[in-house]
Amino acid sequence: MFVVAHFISALATMLGMVLEFYTWVLVARAVLSWVNPDPYNPIVQFLYRVTEPVLDPVRRRMGLGMGMDLAPMVVILVIMFLKQFLVRSLYDLANRLQ
Repeated sequence: MFVVAHFISALATMLGMVLEFYTWVLVARAVLSWVNPDPYNPIVQFLYRVTEPVLDPVRRRMGLGMGMDLAPMVVILVIMFLKQFLVRSLYDLANRLQ
């Protein structure tokens, strides 16, 4: 049973790292929205390609409010919830299986 526990623990660690990385990608995308970046820059293209599939549905559900794009903040809050609930739950499950 300890093998399953270690697998779940490793899965929780990887999920936490991916969520942390995506949070920083969203922060970089939000900072870029304050300036006028070169749309042909490969880093800018990467940030838009990675974040737009998540941000666009959130924007459509929220509508336009106050002229500010709050979608990155909403997604970051969801990521924080997932890190607190899902990742911690996976760690607790792994600890109970040992």
